[in-house]
Amino acid sequence: MKILTVNDDGVHAEGNIFLREKLAEKNEVLTVAPHQERSSCGHAITLGEPVRLNQLDDKTYSCTGYPADCVLVALGNFYADQRPDLVVSGINIGANLGQDRFYSGTIAAAREASFRDIPSIAVSLVLNSNDHIKHFETAAHYVSELVAKGIHKYIPKMCVLNINVPNVSVNHVKGSCLTTTGYQKYSEEIIKRTDGRGRTYFWVGGTYDGHEDIPGSDCNAVSDGYIAVTLQELSGRDVDLTNVLEEIKAII
Repeated sequence: MKILTVNDDGVHAEGNIFLREKLAEKNEVLTVAPHQERSSCGHAITLGEPVRLNQLDDKTYSCTGYPADCVLVALGNFYADQRPDLVVSGINIGANLGQDRFYSGTIAAAREASFRDIPSIAVSLVLNSNDHIKHFETAAHYVSELVAKGIHKYIPKMCVLNINVPNVSVNHVKGSCLTTTGYQKYSEEIIKRTDGRGRTYFWVGGTYDGHEDIPGSDCNAVSDGYIAVTLQELSGRDVDLTNVLEEIKAII
């Protein structure tokens, strides 16, 4: 299979390295990822200025744009004649659960691929503040297994498969389940400070306060030690995905 990997943590991020190396064991993998961290950039694209690529090796390129730019540039430059079979975005350093999907550059990259009729997956490793070890190998192993089972054949057009993996070793994952989108709770704290010249500035971004207890949600699943797999429909239409969900459920 021809697979494009992207992310929002930057081309040198450990999670993306784990992902592309694992997938490259059995697939033809190309990586185009931001040259610097672009976390929580949402679905931004670069307009009015050039986007540049820098070749790091024969299968890896850094991109000066945002995650969605990485997909667009890769498709226009490397896949003009034949589209990739699958785009995998990640492995993100941290959760993309609940409403995180609206901020996430990781999911935005997968979403951009879906807009171009390419099956896409976003994958994230859910970390706690006191985690000292990051089990990227667990997420990479799970995605690789799904790819081997032909998951790309079951992802409908205008849909993204969003996967969140608990930060445990492969042997300690309780299983995987098909979930709905939950709701994360964050404080609304804005930190106000004064710089050396007496000017006011702010730090935006509160602390995590847990999640709503919604049975069947991605938040609940990961909290209980399961890999959460959520199919996100992008068109906004009232689409019946019952049969598709049953097929995906059988694979995961």
